[in-house]
Amino acid sequence: MLGSERLSAHEGGAVTPAQAKAEARIGLLNGFAAYGMWGLVPLFWPLLKPAGAGEILAHRMAWSLIVVGVALLVVRRWAWAGELLRQPRRLGLVTVAAAVITLNWGVYIWAVNSGHVVEASLGYFINPLVTIAIGVLLLGERLRPVQWTAVGVGLAAVLVLAFGYGRPPWISLCLAFSFATYGLVKKKVNLGGLESLAAETAVQFLPAIAFVAWLGWQGDATFASEGFGHAALLAATGVVTAAPLVCFGAAAIRVPLSTLGLLQYLAPVFQFLLGILYFHEAMPPERWAGFALVWLALVLLTFDGLRNARRNAVRAAALAAAAPDTAAPDTAAAPDASASAKLPLRPPPSRTR
Repeated sequence: MLGSERLSAHEGGAVTPAQAKAEARIGLLNGFAAYGMWGLVPLFWPLLKPAGAGEILAHRMAWSLIVVGVALLVVRRWAWAGELLRQPRRLGLVTVAAAVITLNWGVYIWAVNSGHVVEASLGYFINPLVTIAIGVLLLGERLRPVQWTAVGVGLAAVLVLAFGYGRPPWISLCLAFSFATYGLVKKKVNLGGLESLAAETAVQFLPAIAFVAWLGWQGDATFASEGFGHAALLAATGVVTAAPLVCFGAAAIRVPLSTLGLLQYLAPVFQFLLGILYFHEAMPPERWAGFALVWLALVLLTFDGLRNARRNAVRAAALAAAAPDTAAPDTAAAPDASASAKLPLRPPPSRTR
């Protein structure tokens, strides 16, 4: 994390404008760091070859638990674990979240190491549209006209891309739907980023260790056979998973959710550029057309979200002016709350790739 803990009125008195500005700057730096690391992670997975996607995934699950466990020991945040163990329903949801993010991680690692970085980036471009669709279908949420238009444009983009690829963009769809489902489940679990990752990787840990042991028994494991550097890189998968999450947590408490909603697009943009400029993946005209439609849908969503947040801010200010003693405390958070509901945001805990 870049910077110290967030300043607050109850910790050190009233926050001065200079302190607030410094905190906002630290938040933005952490936001750029988090999404930058998520965007550049396609450069890391090829370094782990000749390990296959399954072995990389298993090491990521195992080492992530170790890294996050050490982090929680340092900050002494363990009270949540006892509460979670006494709530079977939340434990079940954590297990579902662990299964879904395992699928997401596995497909992403395989896609990058198999030369499908651009298609993987598409999954995270269309994720906000899939999240909105799930909200409508499963949660009964109502969309504004511009949001309906964005979803329609996104569907058209998928059809164009299916024509361009000669098949549905299943990698993109799998990543988008798995991550949107993961976000829905995590919303119901309601754990912090590090705590959530610790709980999920605890579920993943034994199957991961069993798979690594099975690979070793088959003679297919690379951890001990490719030298110290290779083993260190496999162990570093835990840091690669946890580090951006810590930075994201530092950003989330310092900058408005609407700002995070815009920053989130940095990751797929970096991935897309890496796919074209570094990995030299093909982009025929029909794929450019499909991506252009996706970007148009995201522009519509962002514009609509910002406009709605501005309206809510004006409404909150009017209510505060009308009844400053009662309305202001209740409506102070309205702009950010609206932005988080209407701007496409990735779930904080494992926006991990």
